[in-house]
Amino acid sequence: MKKILITLFLFASLAEANAQFFRGIGIFVGPNMTRHRYRNLLASTKDNNNPQFNAFYPQNHHSAEYFSYQVGLFLEFLRSDHLRWQTELEYTNKGAVERFITNWVTGEQGGAAANVYQYAQWNNYLKYIQKVRKKGDTYLMLGAKLEYMISSAAPVFPEVANAFPKLWVSGDVGVGYEWYMTKKWHPFIEFHWNPDIGYKPPVFNTAVRSRTFELRIGIIFRPLPKSIDDCNAPKYHGNYY
Repeated sequence: MKKILITLFLFASLAEANAQFFRGIGIFVGPNMTRHRYRNLLASTKDNNNPQFNAFYPQNHHSAEYFSYQVGLFLEFLRSDHLRWQTELEYTNKGAVERFITNWVTGEQGGAAANVYQYAQWNNYLKYIQKVRKKGDTYLMLGAKLEYMISSAAPVFPEVANAFPKLWVSGDVGVGYEWYMTKKWHPFIEFHWNPDIGYKPPVFNTAVRSRTFELRIGIIFRPLPKSIDDCNAPKYHGNYY
């Protein structure tokens, strides 16, 4: 992590010479909450007159929420004041709280446990910034996450829950607000909705879909543009440049 930080800040220093394309570098951290939706593809064949035939494993259900955290680094680009491209490296710990099934025929449940997953993610967003105040900006983010599963520990429904793909793509929608604390350092807060784009490939006739909500708190360093854009006359870029 230390080497990554040093590399990114060196990049920021070099990019400051072209600050109108490179718009900022930042870091964020925060809590998240995740749950899974299980869909058994054989559920439509249930026969109410034959309970023994209704032993589906796992059943259709939504898990309980699992609370954890994420942390990340990002770079922001593009010359437009309103439209930016943001690329991120993120570590996310997420999962779902599930109940053990003690009787497959009746669906009777036992104790609960968390299925936990660690991901390294490469995220890319289009970021639309709407200036509303002199002291800060609101913005909307639309993008996708390329997720690599580092590890999994899934004691409930392990045949299915431990067979998630190592590489996956999910969508993401976020809203945020950025404050002008100083000319170069701006804290921000964001809320993200991060759903799978579809169900994961079925295992034992069961497909699973994940949804995560993220709250991010962070800070972004924005290099200032040149005070004079050409050799003849200065240009005013406003409070935000």
